[in-house]
Amino acid sequence: MKDLLKEIQNCKKCGLYKTRIMPTIYCGNIKSKIMFIGEAPGKNEDETGVPFCGRAGKILDELLNYINFKREDVHITNIVKCRPPKNRDPKESEIKKCGCFLEKQIKLVNPKIICPLGRFSSKYILKKYFKKSFEIGEVHGKVFKVNNIVIIPMYHPAAAIYDNKKIDVLKKDFKKIINNL
Repeated sequence: MKDLLKEIQNCKKCGLYKTRIMPTIYCGNIKSKIMFIGEAPGKNEDETGVPFCGRAGKILDELLNYINFKREDVHITNIVKCRPPKNRDPKESEIKKCGCFLEKQIKLVNPKIICPLGRFSSKYILKKYFKKSFEIGEVHGKVFKVNNIVIIPMYHPAAAIYDNKKIDVLKKDFKKIINNL
């Protein structure tokens, strides 16, 4: 993992390195059986290097607590490791260039369950394993199995900031993690 950290810190594959404060690589347990994959760092993440440390992170913490887990019990990362300017969506080219780092993380952590959070990470992971694209609204909470890995796409925790009904959907989806451990 140390080699991967250095590789990401020195990365200049796309222009995002020019505007970042620090890359956001991961937090939590590098030996966890559960991996959460977000989309890209926001302002707080860029300043601290810690994924999900803002408002969406508080919701993620609540959801983890709901299933009796803490951040230290799981591995949390993003596809894109550097903040897109003004919190814009990550570009396809940025996702492709950063994807190699995520692939290495998945191999190093070797999780039993991967939970992509949000449309970009869900699209990336499902396309990688199933060679087909899905919309998050149609696949959130569904359980996919491939190569001894369980994949459970979910809405991004930030969705609950803008639509408080999503918290109940997320809780229901999070329970599926427990059922598949």
